[in-house]
Amino acid sequence: MASRVLLPAGAAFDAIASSFDAAFDPWLSVAAQRAAVRAEFLAAFTDGAKLLEVGGGTGKDAAWLVERGRQVFLTDASPAMVREAERKIGESRAESIPAEDLGILAERGMQFDGAYSNFAALNCVGDLAPVGRALARVVRPGGKAVLVLFGCCCPAEIFTEALRGRWGNCFRRFRRGAVPASLRGWRFTVRYHRGADIARAMAPDFRLVDRKAVGLLVPPSAAEPWISRHPKLLARLEAADRRLARSLAPLGDHVLYVFERRGGR
Repeated sequence: MASRVLLPAGAAFDAIASSFDAAFDPWLSVAAQRAAVRAEFLAAFTDGAKLLEVGGGTGKDAAWLVERGRQVFLTDASPAMVREAERKIGESRAESIPAEDLGILAERGMQFDGAYSNFAALNCVGDLAPVGRALARVVRPGGKAVLVLFGCCCPAEIFTEALRGRWGNCFRRFRRGAVPASLRGWRFTVRYHRGADIARAMAPDFRLVDRKAVGLLVPPSAAEPWISRHPKLLARLEAADRRLARSLAPLGDHVLYVFERRGGR
């Protein structure tokens, strides 16, 4: 496949791919949110399911699912991230394809039992409609698409950022359009997609069947490393999140959307 010019977000993650796992793995808040998402993956995707991951990064979720009997084909905009993922799941199971270009897989005739995207990879995409159309072409009828994006109103982040005196971050999620972001000096933009916009991008081929908060009381990574020094408190917050995740879904650090491909089971 011909090489592509990396978009700013892809270039940012490309630059930090080799150190990404080491930077985030020690943080218990990240582990707590990941555990909540993985429980939903197991519920949505049966043993042996063939899955597409969108924005899979270094392959941690893909490797975890492969260990539990699922088949995963990982895509990511960053070639360096894909190389890290290949070390975990194998070269034939990962490819550098931006979310905006997933139609390539349909052109190859590839089909999947389901698809997923974790930890806000799709917030780096300006227009989700092409992603929705591509997923409709590669996910079989009755299959699930589990998409985890940033929430647009996160009280835990507002509180945490206010405590740290980073006032400019407190209400950034309320903004529409491209919002400046940076990662270790690399600048790009993100979009805080509203739930209605996400559902519209997935229509008419997918219907929304569930929605849950991920990181409602469990704080975002902005609370690190402080929260990792209080594992008992974090465990209580996780338990509360499990009780409230559905009723207070829009208020999570992330929001998990479960879509079902229309057209039969």
